[in-house]
Amino acid sequence: MSGVKGQPTILFDNDGVLVDTEHLFYRASAEILRGVGVELTERRFIEVSLGEGRSNFDALRERGYSRDAIEELRAERDRLYERMLCENELLVEGAAETLRALHGRVRMGVVTSCRRRHFELIHSRGGLLEWMEFAVVREDYERVKPAPDGYLTALRRHGLDAADCWVIEDSPRGLRAAKAAGLRCAVIPNGLTAGSAFEGADRVLGSIREAAALVGM
Repeated sequence: MSGVKGQPTILFDNDGVLVDTEHLFYRASAEILRGVGVELTERRFIEVSLGEGRSNFDALRERGYSRDAIEELRAERDRLYERMLCENELLVEGAAETLRALHGRVRMGVVTSCRRRHFELIHSRGGLLEWMEFAVVREDYERVKPAPDGYLTALRRHGLDAADCWVIEDSPRGLRAAKAAGLRCAVIPNGLTAGSAFEGADRVLGSIREAAALVGM
């Protein structure tokens, strides 16, 4: 779908909005950190990762771990996470039917902090990407959410006008990234983020099925 000024566009976050993966990433991170004597609570994960956009593995530097040692632990976490992705159903309820209904009527893309390898593994089944025009993943920009880089990259690369766009996010850091890029943002409190504060959100949705209402459908 070619871009036309005034054409409604929805930019979807991935994890927690389209696919139910955040709890798996938390479980994988907690298990690996537990193996080196660090207890990662769900609350801490929400505050550091989903709220601030930082890695919980960074705290290992204070315990004397070298950069190489931390990277090896992250790699171990990633291997566990990838196994979990293959073993679990991932699609958020209502995601497929919503994207199918919106396809051809609005422009749609994904803007995510997910790395390309994980993004491709997540979407190797489920069929959601067939409804999407594009995806902007972690390797496509410099600073992760809550920085606006991912959304600014999407706007620039795909000829989007911010006034035509809605973002759908589920985390405080995602909301902050969207607003910093000058975009309207609806949030879907979901899974780990259900208890978060979303000050500044333009809408709060009950589920992804309400996405069509953002563009008057």
